[in-house]
Amino acid sequence: MSDKFDVIVIGSGPAGYVAAIRAAQLGLKTACIEKWKDDKGKGVNGGTCLNVGCIPSKALLDSSHKYHAAKEDYAAHGIGTGDVSIDVPAMIKRKAKVVKQMSGGIAGLFQANKVTSLYGSGKLLAGRKVEFVSNEGETKVLEAENVILASGSVPVDIPVAPVDGDVIIDSTGALELQEVPKRLGVIGAGVIGLELGSVWGRLGADVVCLEAMDDFLAMMDQQIAKETKKILTKQGLDIRLSCRVTGTEVKGKEVEVTYTDKDGNEQKETFDKLIVCVGRRPFTENLLSADSGVNLDERGFIYVNDLCSTDAPGVWAIGDVVRGPMLAHKGSEEGVVVAERIAGQKAVVNYDIIPSVIYTDPEVAAVGRTEEQVKADGEDYNVGTFPFLAIGRAVAADEAEGMVKMIADAKTDRVLGCHVVGPHAADLVQQVAIAMEFGSTAEDIGMTVFGHPTHSEAIKEAALAVNGHAIHMPNRPKRKKK
Repeated sequence: MSDKFDVIVIGSGPAGYVAAIRAAQLGLKTACIEKWKDDKGKGVNGGTCLNVGCIPSKALLDSSHKYHAAKEDYAAHGIGTGDVSIDVPAMIKRKAKVVKQMSGGIAGLFQANKVTSLYGSGKLLAGRKVEFVSNEGETKVLEAENVILASGSVPVDIPVAPVDGDVIIDSTGALELQEVPKRLGVIGAGVIGLELGSVWGRLGADVVCLEAMDDFLAMMDQQIAKETKKILTKQGLDIRLSCRVTGTEVKGKEVEVTYTDKDGNEQKETFDKLIVCVGRRPFTENLLSADSGVNLDERGFIYVNDLCSTDAPGVWAIGDVVRGPMLAHKGSEEGVVVAERIAGQKAVVNYDIIPSVIYTDPEVAAVGRTEEQVKADGEDYNVGTFPFLAIGRAVAADEAEGMVKMIADAKTDRVLGCHVVGPHAADLVQQVAIAMEFGSTAEDIGMTVFGHPTHSEAIKEAALAVNGHAIHMPNRPKRKKK
């Protein structure tokens, strides 16, 4: 193996592996370093997202959804299933199979694009040199014209709930449970907490989510957040806001959690398992030498400019390890852009149009600004909403909960944001993201012909409602808001 490359990427998660592939496609001699190992100690690609994040959690979400549907929903369709049971180890085994298939896919893509795959750890030294320690313990110093740091993130630990991997677990441990806990506590009612709570709640666990924030899903449009909380509470999730955990005590196979409620009163709850889901932090341990020239900001993220360039010439950073939302697709887009800029192209990331999704059932998704953000910016705007209850396809599929909300500039009618809680929300919001990328107005979307019957007709109707032209519900008087 040559020790010199045009590009060395440290990390093969969604940001890193995409950057490596795109760089190689552009004719750059590229290597990608990954420290992740499977349960047999073999190096695998994909980082957190593929191994213990996006992909395995969605596998479990889908399995639990199918179980719940068979147990609770099929009878209404005239389908008898008899006694329905869940084999949790089999479900976990299927999840592992999905992960293995996807990680093998990345290895195949590396081979097809002539990316040199290196399994071990990488540390950036001065002068764009990288100290590589292989999984077998061999150390080499590699050189590159450009280095891309894509080391990702890890779960945040909190002193009051130390993870022991048995009773108190993090999001990784929650993907490996071999049986359904009777009572499950979740610290944090954010994206990860709600998704994991939904998995085990649908399988029969009594789930309590303890959230320190006063507002539910504070980063989301609050009208959509309130609708989401109503739906999830109806499903059985016990979501308690303004609850700060102050201590935990493991007692045998249970854990007693002490917290203060919204009134400041001390409360106690006992759970079979406790998942700590209070966020993630950038992973930079042993990534940078003291003289690497790369700096961190006050929150521990690698400091980069708008083009993902660090303070060290020829060194870039992308994905969860830099500012912005910790979203796999955000990191992937940064990976493409950085690779293309290294190759001399003028690509940029449009950070204003990055969709976000919560994979509960129904899904919650958004793109662009919330109504609260637009209002805070002092802009005149119009809002259109439309319920799935008025969409024939959603009613026929027994998926009529939720709504679409669209926000547009009052003067230009350009779409400023779209927020959805409901069936296939992730895919519906993506339609609006495409429209926003091309500067579409609400009228443009409303004039577009949508297939019937489809869930996506809710997008068209919400766009029409922005200007008081919805067809399948009474329109409210059009009014400007500020």
